Amino acid sequence: MGQRKEKNGGPAKGAGRVSLWRYIRKYIHFMVLAGLCMIVEVTVDLAQPRIMSRIVDDGVLGLSSGGVGDMDVIVRLGLTMMGLVVLGGAGGALCSVFATTASEHAGNDMRKDAFRRIMHFSFPQVDRFGTGALITRITNDVTQVQNMVMTFVRGMIRTSYMFLGSIFFMFSLYPRFGLIVLCALPLIVGVMAACLAKANPGFTKMQEQLDGINAIMQEDITGIRVIKACVREAYEKLRFGRANDALIGTQLHVLVIFAFMSPMMNLLMYLVVIAILLVGSVQAGAGGTTPGAVMGAITYTTQLLNSILGLVMLFQNISRGGASWKRIRQVLCTEPELRDGPVKSGAGPKGKIEFRDVSFAYPGTAKPVLRHVNLTVEPGQTLAVMGATGSGKTTLVSLIPRFYDVTEGAVLVDGTDVRDWDQQALRERVSTALQKSELFSVSVSENILWGDPDADGAAVRAAADTAQADGFIAAMPEGYDTAVAERGMSLSGGQKQRVSIARAVLKGAETLIFDDATSALDLKTEAALFQALDREKKGVTRIVVAQRIASVRNADRIAVLDGGTIAACGTHAELLAGCPIYQDIYRSQMGEEDDDEQ
Repeated sequence: MGQRKEKNGGPAKGAGRVSLWRYIRKYIHFMVLAGLCMIVEVTVDLAQPRIMSRIVDDGVLGLSSGGVGDMDVIVRLGLTMMGLVVLGGAGGALCSVFATTASEHAGNDMRKDAFRRIMHFSFPQVDRFGTGALITRITNDVTQVQNMVMTFVRGMIRTSYMFLGSIFFMFSLYPRFGLIVLCALPLIVGVMAACLAKANPGFTKMQEQLDGINAIMQEDITGIRVIKACVREAYEKLRFGRANDALIGTQLHVLVIFAFMSPMMNLLMYLVVIAILLVGSVQAGAGGTTPGAVMGAITYTTQLLNSILGLVMLFQNISRGGASWKRIRQVLCTEPELRDGPVKSGAGPKGKIEFRDVSFAYPGTAKPVLRHVNLTVEPGQTLAVMGATGSGKTTLVSLIPRFYDVTEGAVLVDGTDVRDWDQQALRERVSTALQKSELFSVSVSENILWGDPDADGAAVRAAADTAQADGFIAAMPEGYDTAVAERGMSLSGGQKQRVSIARAVLKGAETLIFDDATSALDLKTEAALFQALDREKKGVTRIVVAQRIASVRNADRIAVLDGGTIAACGTHAELLAGCPIYQDIYRSQMGEEDDDEQ
């Protein structure tokens, strides 16, 4: 059994190797086009100060023509600047289009892969991540990664090219201007690095706090009726407020760091501008440089400042996107604990269920829920399962479709261990109706069609008739096309259970499991349901978990669970004669009258 456990629960080969490049490389052509367009835009921006310096020196001051201004130079270079602005604007717009296309497609693939992986998680894996955390990762975290990819394509090229280009052109205008900037760079980089190092941990913390907010939202919206019934609105507002305040606190902490960084960077760059003005004024008076060159150097300094601030924002987005990517990669690299077996068709009789010395404990707990259970259900038999709350009834039937793997022993379906089955093939043979009916925000007919999407309208109505649901569905405003509210809130508990039973019946599986699925039905409707099943579903194996004697008394056999073990198994009459636990249940529900006639 240890080998099986390792096979099903261990990481698969290649786990943890998912890289962001896997999602980017398919759209690298868009990113290359975006980069080329950004180069065009930045080249235009870098050319503008140089042209402006010529307009000032040659067109306005006329330094090349004996101090006489030249309007032709002003008009010609001005029109050139306007043309370049149009070209740069087109490059910037196309860069945004291509970068957004690449990031959106990569995010779309990432979100789909993450969702597919979640759909293969076992119940314990979903519990370990948490519903709120999974929602955050597949929505907000993917969005943050998309923003990172988009800003990286646009920002890295723009900031690096602008940064290097500005320094180059400052050296070309006057070497001392470039040296002034180079002397200030260590201070600028130091401030930027210190602020980013201080802010980075906050990004991961923000995403984790967003997990908590989503978890509270999910719980409160799902349990809104309980909250209102218990008059706990004020408490939940306070709980949500505390979680939201914690998120805001972290966000403000990060923002304060960057708010401090911006004026510091501006201060350093303004000092650079002052230094350039001082040196430029002296050198211009001495003939070492020109006023246009000083003006151009100041413009390049402004561009340099903008590129550094852009680089800061880029690193901020990369830091936040990197934190989100790590969280997404945890989902993508988490191998499903339940791995498919090779078997797609059983060798034994269809509908036969067997428990061989089965013990089970939920992951992370030491106390077993089931202990050494041995039980066989022959094809076409109806087995009822009864027992006190917490005795393991739902756990027992959850092992049949392999929602969990046994800790010890084996569960066999049609003569084959469920761990050797292909999961889809196994679950096609088992149909389950639960006490808590899960309905979707589609029509009644579509909810039933989840059992068999290829079924026609007649089959849907037949399944609903067997489930005793056809009457109330036909009386609804649009009949089977009536839309169901979210989580089935527009239907009563009994109506939801009957729609769920109809879905299970339509599936046409060899084994039908009712996990307390008739608890909301009155005894008359329940009796009619079981009579219809006897009539329409002959030969189908049925396992019925129930709390009421009336629901199980006609079963072929009744298994009584007590503390995770089978205390007794037999017919209603046999258990009444020899099982004290069953006798106690009977007396509590039916009274002390003699049951000899049963």
